[in-house]
Amino acid sequence: MAAKTIDEVIARLDNIIDAECAKNSCMAYFPILYREVTVRIKEGILNNEFENNPRMEKLDVLFANRYIEAYECLGKNQPFTKSWKKAFEVAKKGNLLIMQHLLLGINAHINLDLGIAVAETVGDDGELMDFENDFNKINEILGSMIANVESKIITVSPLFGLLDKFGKGREDKLVNFSINVARDGAWLFANQYHFSHNKDEELKTRDTIIATLADKLIHQKSWVLKYLVKTIYFFEKKDVPQIVLVLKQ
Repeated sequence: MAAKTIDEVIARLDNIIDAECAKNSCMAYFPILYREVTVRIKEGILNNEFENNPRMEKLDVLFANRYIEAYECLGKNQPFTKSWKKAFEVAKKGNLLIMQHLLLGINAHINLDLGIAVAETVGDDGELMDFENDFNKINEILGSMIANVESKIITVSPLFGLLDKFGKGREDKLVNFSINVARDGAWLFANQYHFSHNKDEELKTRDTIIATLADKLIHQKSWVLKYLVKTIYFFEKKDVPQIVLVLKQ
């Protein structure tokens, strides 16, 4: 059953994290970040930081349920979006950088799920433009927390800093992925989805685009970056519960 409150969302995320840690699975990484974001949004609602706090809780729950539903569909062998399928498939293999797993989750959730959740929160008769300021605040929270996570990753991935030092300037999605670009794309998609007369087709088209972007986050174009990623990965810790404890701090 879908979560109905933010507290239920946090509890469901805790269950996912525990289940994946028990399997030493990299699928535990994204829900750790997402849990922290959800807790921060809950605090923001309690402190009346948003223009419409009840609406923000509705969005948070609808938004989270898209990830939770995809995760549960995986376990039941039921169909779900290509974007999440890409993220889950490589997480099961566990041969990517910690940051790659996080970005793949962010890619599916921000670039696809957020626009849909915003449109569903507003409803067919609602005014989407009234939501823009709160929408931007969510993404500001996410952006700041990603920066915080990057500083934590260094402790379990000693060569992670090389990606920023030698990767920048290259035309590759792994080093050029931008939360601001994702935010702008999600807002544009929210408008397209909101006003579409064929939402299923709109979702399918967007999902295909975002799944293609996932491929670009997984595979590097330049041999320099490929070698760099392999080297960084070699020295990263592989103990998922230990990494999760670091990301929780």
